[in-house]
Amino acid sequence: MMRSMGLVAMLLCGSAPKLSAQYLDARRHVCRSHETASSCQRDDVPRASFHRAAVHHGKWLTAASVAALIFFAEREHNQSQRAWNSLLDVCRSAQDACAVGPDGRYLRSDAEQLYQRSRAFDRRANRWLLGAQASILATTALFIIDLRPGAGPENIPLSPMQVGLRIPF
Repeated sequence: MMRSMGLVAMLLCGSAPKLSAQYLDARRHVCRSHETASSCQRDDVPRASFHRAAVHHGKWLTAASVAALIFFAEREHNQSQRAWNSLLDVCRSAQDACAVGPDGRYLRSDAEQLYQRSRAFDRRANRWLLGAQASILATTALFIIDLRPGAGPENIPLSPMQVGLRIPF
């Protein structure tokens, strides 16, 4: 597994210079059909770059992934809660039903199994929540990257106030 990941990383690093050579100029060439190729003019119409579009739409994708990851974490937590409530029911069924051995494990195998299930579901929920937190950070970064200078609301200055003191001579 590690060998194949290393191979993929080397291939990507080797292809990076070739990809940068395929950069598209932001200015368009405009040629009329009856003119020669040497008389083409440049039209300075800026084009939306792939980077700008990826950031603009990617921020919504990561925001949706936050909601999905939280949903999955909540589902795992509910399963953990069900296993825990079942363990509590077992413990309430008899006085020594939840006796703990010297190694810290429940003596009854069903009680220990419910406890381990509850912990496993909680660990999964924690992983989903960590993914959601990372996705929130990515979403925040993409929203900041997508800000365009000058595209927001303009500052509304206060009306000029004249403060001073006149001393006539």
